Amino acid sequence: MHIGKIEGSYQYDPSIEAGYPNVRKVSWLKALPRTRFSQGALYEIGSAMSLFQVKNYAEEFRSALEKGPESPIPVKKDETVAAVVGDIEETTRDFLIKALAQELKGHPFAHFVGYLLNAMGYRCRISPEGTDGGIDIIAHKDELGFEPPLIKVQAKSSEAAVGDPVVSALYGKVGQGEFGLVVTLGTFTPAAKSFARSKTNLRLIDGEELVQLILQYYDRFDSKYRGILPLKRVYVPESLEETAD
Repeated sequence: MHIGKIEGSYQYDPSIEAGYPNVRKVSWLKALPRTRFSQGALYEIGSAMSLFQVKNYAEEFRSALEKGPESPIPVKKDETVAAVVGDIEETTRDFLIKALAQELKGHPFAHFVGYLLNAMGYRCRISPEGTDGGIDIIAHKDELGFEPPLIKVQAKSSEAAVGDPVVSALYGKVGQGEFGLVVTLGTFTPAAKSFARSKTNLRLIDGEELVQLILQYYDRFDSKYRGILPLKRVYVPESLEETAD
């Protein structure tokens, strides 16, 4: 980490470096290892802008100029870590929902849900488009589909809230010893959730839970769905509060 002080006025000099002709003279005060700073301070100066102001951790940088590298920052709870992790998770969720809504609209979404269920250990039969009678997928554990449990699935690629009529209609097709599952990119209305809570053999999966399942089983996806949903594994530090729990 190089800390300096601007000493001169603005100059335009493309001879120094063609791509960066706008320059100002700087006196470099000190070079410090990044380990000298808390994670929050590092995140704050990681701005994508060329010019920005350090606000939350300004005192830490001033202290670094005075004390130098021999005074490490003590490890403590850093709320910035949790905030950055939250931003990554939210960005990933938004990307996945948008990609699914744009690339797998309608019946292709049912094929994706069936594929995800396959990754989870189920065998699935996908109904032909337009003739499903409200049931998009029949999922089961055995190869022939004779052994319980038998799961009847409806997949909704809309991002709108799914209401009670859709959920209760599917449940009306669930027989004794069978299970019902509604999967949507959006959410469920309070009435739909209330109806599902009263049925032990009915499950609702909204867009947020669907994203969690995708992340959990992503390693089992083939190149087709990895191409539609390209993700890279990253590691972020746990907050001390989470570690303590």
